[in-house]
Amino acid sequence: MENVTTIKISTETRQRLGKLKEYERESFNDVLNKVFYILNTCKKSPEKAQRILINIDRRIKRGQIIKKKMKAVA
Repeated sequence: MENVTTIKISTETRQRLGKLKEYERESFNDVLNKVFYILNTCKKSPEKAQRILINIDRRIKRGQIIKKKMKAVA
């Protein structure tokens, strides 16, 4: 098992991180690693980072649409 630690973040920051989740059970650790990856990519290739962000945004929106449809059926 990898080492784990706790960090204090504001409720607002937690909510903002939650909005970056591509799927409901994605951990905040995974979200933060994704953010770091995008930032490092942006330094080397802003165009590639832009494409990554667009794809993530599409997946998040698709997940929101599916979630709404599932609630409507229930």
